[in-house]
This record gives sequence, C-alpha cells and structure tokens, in this order.
Amino acid sequence: MRIWLKSSGAAAALIAAFTLPASAAGEVLKVCLDEDLPPLSAHHRGKPDSGFDVALAGAIAEKLDRPLKIQWFESKLDEDSSPALEANALLSDGRCSLVGSYALTRDSLVVPGVKTAKLPDFDGATIADRRGRRVPLGILTPSQPYLYSPLTIALGAKASEKARDRHMAGIGDLAGLRIGIESGTLADAVLMTFDNGRLIDNITHLVPGRDDLLGALDRGDLDATLLDLRRLDAYRAAHPDSKITGSGYYYPIGVNRGYVGLASDPALLAGVNKALTDLQGSGTIAALARTAGLTYLPPREPAILGDVWLKVLGK
Repeated sequence: MRIWLKSSGAAAALIAAFTLPASAAGEVLKVCLDEDLPPLSAHHRGKPDSGFDVALAGAIAEKLDRPLKIQWFESKLDEDSSPALEANALLSDGRCSLVGSYALTRDSLVVPGVKTAKLPDFDGATIADRRGRRVPLGILTPSQPYLYSPLTIALGAKASEKARDRHMAGIGDLAGLRIGIESGTLADAVLMTFDNGRLIDNITHLVPGRDDLLGALDRGDLDATLLDLRRLDAYRAAHPDSKITGSGYYYPIGVNRGYVGLASDPALLAGVNKALTDLQGSGTIAALARTAGLTYLPPREPAILGDVWLKVLGK
C-alpha cells in the first residue's frame, strides 16, 4: 500500500532518508505500546510481555539492526483522554521514537490544537509526571499501515439458536435479537442510526469500563453485539470455554493500524516502512498475528480513514 506524496520536494526528501544513517545502527529503538491491549500488547506484573505488537516491534528492530526497548504506557478511558495527544506527548518527551498500533485516521494525525499536553501513565514515570507535567508537542507522521481493525458482530450461544438459519451478512440481520452495546462508542452510533433507528428497541446500553459486555453475552443475558475484532480475539483467548462465536461479518468501515512518529525524524519512518514492506511480503506479519491469537486482516484503502462519523451517519 502506498501513500503518495504531493510534492516532488517531499518525495526527494523521503528517498534521501530511505536508508537509516549509519550512526543510527545499533542505537536503541524505543517503541511505546499500550500495556493492556491484548492480543496486540500486554504487560502485566508477574507475567511475560506478550502480543502481536511486541513481536512485530522485535522484527522491525532486527531489520533496522537496532536493539529494542519497549516503553509501556497506560491509556485510560475517560472524557479528558486523547490518544493522539498522549502519543504525541510520549514521542515529544523522548519516551519513544514510535508508538505502535496507532489508529490511522485523519483526525488523529492533525496538527495539535494545543501547544502542550500531559503524559499518560508510563513505566518509570516520576512524581512530576504523575502530577501532570506538560510536554511541548511536535507533529505526528504515520508509517504505512500493517493491520486492519474492523468492527464485527459477535454472537452468544442463545443467538446461535435463534438465528440458526440466518447468515449474518449485515447489521439488519440483528433484528429480533437482544443487542448489547457500549454507550458512546462508534458501534453505538452504527447500531442506533441503522435504517432510521430500526434496531433501537432491541438495544441495551452498557457503560464502557464498568459493565462486562462480553461476559453478559457469554452468560446469555444478551444475544449479540458489535465490537472491535481485537476484543473478541482477546476474550476468547482468556476464556477458552466461551460459547461466544464470531459471525464472520465485518462492518465496512474500519481503521488501519500502524506506527506513528514525529515529523522531525523522517529517516526512521522511511526505514520502518521498508521493514514493514519486507515483513508483509514474506508473510511474517500474518504469521506473527496467528501466533499471538490475533485475527489478521491486511491493511485496506484508504490508508488513512477520513471522518468516520460522517461515513456512519451518511450510510
């Protein structure tokens, strides 16, 4: 997948930077990863670090001939958090040179509207960091994508009985099922606005981070939900006896994931893109995903998603 540059000057700069300077070889490659995003990345006390992004970062570092250091951070779900500002703060403060599994959307890559931002909680944070030390921000630049993350329909055991002869080919096939959804999410907007609200009476709203959506589905309290495919993979890995099944249906609007770094380091992003191209072509990325228990879908066009809310509301 190519991301075309609009100016010949930018293209020349990229070509010139395509090979990392010799001085970069051997320097530690620092990659920031979310500590609780299985099966992409997981870092829990008393357990070995694991996940697809851990393995991929290792493969990238090997390609670049650089030792790898992972900087773990915690992204909290609250109204004040911004994944884009958190990633920018980590990069701008030198905590890492790349942030992995970054959702590549137009909104997440705009020039920050503020000059400084707080750091998220991270391994090695000082008292000043935890008290809200603010960091001057840079400009984010994405790598090429390496993974496609869609929303998918997950079904509980009772749903399998109710919809035994029904093939889940679209959102409308959820009619008549007890649908659970987390409030304020993209999936919530998709289901609530579908066909002028046709499914509203079948929907039960849960609170993200407080209610156990997949647990309710597994117990039979709900029949179906729409959620990130990654979360379904993670739940089934943690609950091997789960009766939840994947429908095989993927909502047509999804997001690519890739690395993000600072625009001030184009050579690194150029080297990372070459490594990703090589790893993709050899089948290594897909193999790493299988080993991590992640359903792998290759990146799709557009590489960077536009306004997802307009796309949802316009369907």
